[in-house]
Amino acid sequence: MLERIKQRCCIKFCYKLGDTQVQTIQKIQQTFGDEAMGITQIKEWYNRFKIRQTSVESKPWSGRPSTSRNKEFVENVRRIVEDDCRITINEITEEVGISSGSVHTILTEDLVMRRVSVKFFPKLLAEQQKQLRLEIAQDLLILPT
Repeated sequence: MLERIKQRCCIKFCYKLGDTQVQTIQKIQQTFGDEAMGITQIKEWYNRFKIRQTSVESKPWSGRPSTSRNKEFVENVRRIVEDDCRITINEITEEVGISSGSVHTILTEDLVMRRVSVKFFPKLLAEQQKQLRLEIAQDLLILPT
């Protein structure tokens, strides 16, 4: 983010010097190399300074910030799924009070679960399940044939 602000300051400086957009683009690309902003972004910021905008900071985005993927919601969803692994996304959505998209993201990315039909199950076995599988496998090896 700081790198972008530096580039915007350079664009503003070039504009104040009287450089054209093409000259400004060339200077930014020469100075910053692979880290340079895209041509469209440079043109956009050049035009902002041309219409007398003075700030190099971006304007705040409209809309509500995403707060559905915080630790509290992730833990609530984890607890709900551990209590009943056959629960649907819609049921979790109603219980937790967040969007179904957020619930889906929490399940797939944060809790690393995969979809089986319309239900979600952990991709990895829990420690108890691993231990149980090990004990069963050992018992099967010991059984006489």
